[in-house]
Amino acid sequence: MFRHSTRTFVVGLCALAAAAPAAPALAGGDPAGASSAPHAAARALHAQTLADLNAAMRGEAYAYAAYSLFAAEADRQGLSAVGRLFRATARTELNEHLREAATLAGLVGGNAANLRQAVNGETYEHQVMYRRFAEQARADGDLEAAKLFTEIAADEGRHRDAFRTALAAVTTGRGTIPAPPKADVVPVPAGLPKVKAARTKANLDTALHGEALAHAKYMLFAAHARQTGNAALARLWEGTAGVELHEHLAGEAVLAGLARTTRNNLRTAITGEHNEATALYPGFASRATAVGDTGAARYFRDTAAAKHAAAFRKALDQLR
Repeated sequence: MFRHSTRTFVVGLCALAAAAPAAPALAGGDPAGASSAPHAAARALHAQTLADLNAAMRGEAYAYAAYSLFAAEADRQGLSAVGRLFRATARTELNEHLREAATLAGLVGGNAANLRQAVNGETYEHQVMYRRFAEQARADGDLEAAKLFTEIAADEGRHRDAFRTALAAVTTGRGTIPAPPKADVVPVPAGLPKVKAARTKANLDTALHGEALAHAKYMLFAAHARQTGNAALARLWEGTAGVELHEHLAGEAVLAGLARTTRNNLRTAITGEHNEATALYPGFASRATAVGDTGAARYFRDTAAAKHAAAFRKALDQLR
């Protein structure tokens, strides 16, 4: 995984800490999510270890989304080998690193618990986060961002309502699971940011990380729904996850100028991966070791040992 800067990590970690008033951990930025009891796998973890695992999941989800966009840009430039590298690394971030952190953190519960978590997160984004972001963008003159934030707020309200209906069906056995939404796929070509205000840029960064995490969580929830025989619920999770990634995150990525030239994308990935391998994950591992959370410490050390930076550096050298 990677982040653009130390500031991004601090924002993500603070947003995930249980004490944060604005946007804690697993509810995708929802204060109500902090009150949800942790699942069995996470109950014995120290609070700081759990916060670090949540920060790791947020970063791994974002890396998956960003590297997928970088892969598409490399393909557009005819750099198919680089595209394959970004795509393969993205899959590792999502299917290995994030999945293991989610298991340690006890992210996935029963179908009803997963739906309640999603309802809380979507409610917060619909009623608070995106409305506030839209107001701030409008005040700062970033009208295109204000429009997008307003549209996404409305979408999140529809997602919340669909999850509420699904929750009633799951818990009562009456009613039906809503049909999944379809994403209006937004292409993300390389480009500079289309917003000017520092506050809008910061809000876009927060939103990008939140949408990436929502996509990753919902795909895990979909897998659990299928395992329990609820194919209709799995389809709802998958459809909503697609909207979060291919429509919401993609639209935000265009405004944020997330994708640049492939050389710049590789440099961004190298910097982020190096920081995480040498500072971020070793720090998480030390904290987990100090409080006896040996499984989490092992995960952090193993993730730090990934050779992604070296692979990206080799790819960049071959382009010169």
